[in-house]
Amino acid sequence: MTTTFRSRITARIGRSYLSRIQKYGIGSSTVRLLPDDLLMMLRRDGLDPVDKLARTRAKRPVHKVSLPFGMDAWVVSGYEESKAVLGSADGFSTDFAHLATNAGVAAEQSPGGLGFNDPPVHTRLRRILTPEFTMRRLRRLGPRIDAIVEERLDAMAAARGPVDLVQEFALPIPSLTICELLGVPYEDRDDFQQLAMDRFDLFAGTTAPFGAMSESLTYFRDVVKAQREKPGDGLLGMIVREHGDNVDDEELAGLADGVLTGGFETTASTIALGSLVLLQNADVLDRIRHDDAMTAPFVEEVLRYLSAVQIAFPRFARRDIEIGGVVIPQGDMVLCSLSAANRDAGYVGDDGRFDPHRTPAGSHLAFGHGIHRCIGAELARMELRTAYPALARRFPGMRLAVPPQDLAFRKLSIVYGIESLPVHLS
Repeated sequence: MTTTFRSRITARIGRSYLSRIQKYGIGSSTVRLLPDDLLMMLRRDGLDPVDKLARTRAKRPVHKVSLPFGMDAWVVSGYEESKAVLGSADGFSTDFAHLATNAGVAAEQSPGGLGFNDPPVHTRLRRILTPEFTMRRLRRLGPRIDAIVEERLDAMAAARGPVDLVQEFALPIPSLTICELLGVPYEDRDDFQQLAMDRFDLFAGTTAPFGAMSESLTYFRDVVKAQREKPGDGLLGMIVREHGDNVDDEELAGLADGVLTGGFETTASTIALGSLVLLQNADVLDRIRHDDAMTAPFVEEVLRYLSAVQIAFPRFARRDIEIGGVVIPQGDMVLCSLSAANRDAGYVGDDGRFDPHRTPAGSHLAFGHGIHRCIGAELARMELRTAYPALARRFPGMRLAVPPQDLAFRKLSIVYGIESLPVHLS
């Protein structure tokens, strides 16, 4: 890590996410100008999407909103409608150039990677990454994930008084796992966490996430340079050895940033929120302790129910295209509400309440769908399937250390989460 970058980022390390919210508030005039039909996708009532989102989905699963910078956007909240958008690579583009052209974002702020590229660039990059995310390759991380979880449980057991499951459990597990996966030095993990969290905070203004992306890419350029000189055993080192001539430094930095984006904050939030679900459902916590067969369905239901990633990457219509009986004009932006789609009665058959015994009609959209479906989905599942039962077995009597109404959730964030989760462990 460069001295300039370290001095810039470490000045911010140590400030909690809550303190940043208190500092910034909702003072950004840009955020204030965003229509409520857009902001409702980012708001929740505890673990549930706000009622307005459900009412809108029932009446208008595809509807238009006008944005302050002079372009039209379409909110898609139905399950089938969202699946149609996410699965249509020929009908919709995720190329970052659309944001640079239409949303006032500088082209040089593009994070690259898989999320903001279309085929054939996306196809080539995904082909490079996919072998590293097969279950066969990921199994090598299994013992390390087990060890990370046990280390965190031991540290919590040794603590006095209430323990914050966010800081002591949910954040370190994916942070250390991704350091292991990428081959990033462990001493950089605090910087790692801050870089990932900053990009999802819209309270700092709608362009703040792009500044965080730029800082992250600056960091990863240095990591890539080091890996070029001496490839390690992590994902970056493997790519350099096996595909060195087919991927440039900027692309490799973008891929690493994408792994950070998709694998850290999203998994950390799901671990924390899923732990709250366990605290709210004592019978499920007991089942998880004693019945290994319960773990996988519990994890899938938690992913669907929580939908920590609330909105998919923005899409732009390549042509006039019909979705759910509505024609979306060429060039318009489309935002799919994953939290709404995963609660759609047409998909789950009820109001979407938590039910680990349910068998939905199809796959949930927590990891997206189509060519941009999260490439790290199986890694996230490995972490969740390890973390939840281990927590339940070690601390079967854990309980909230504060009244439920005092829990602080994120107010306006693309990735939903909880600021802290203080518990008594026995």
